[in-house]
Amino acid sequence: MNDFAFFASLRLITVFVIAESAGSVRADKWLWAARFFKTRSLAMQAINGGKVHVNGERIKPARRLVAGDRLTVQKGPYRFVITVERLSLQRGPAEQACELYSESEQSRQERQTLSMERRLQGHVPGRHERRPDKHARRQLRELKR
Repeated sequence: MNDFAFFASLRLITVFVIAESAGSVRADKWLWAARFFKTRSLAMQAINGGKVHVNGERIKPARRLVAGDRLTVQKGPYRFVITVERLSLQRGPAEQACELYSESEQSRQERQTLSMERRLQGHVPGRHERRPDKHARRQLRELKR
């Protein structure tokens, strides 16, 4: 085993031990590890913007989460009501991230219902407005005249 592999394995062991022994993790770090947000910066912005509540209270990014905390996370039109099952300091694959929390059945049903309503109203994910091309710009100019 080369030096790099040895130190990398020590770092992983240390991070795991710290997370298990500490018994709590920063809210922004946990949300990132649980894959609710792509970066810790986005997690921090959501928390500061009041989109994340723990046990019904607005929090700060440095708030320590423990197993059993009930989180409400608002992402766009969707609302997740989850319970923290495990703590993690590292972001892993999606399969591991799903094991960090459990979502209430009511929350899951509400999200599915909202998704279906939005789909029926014509809000298709992935369909974004584009900038008008040359032909569309000419038509807009004609309308303005």
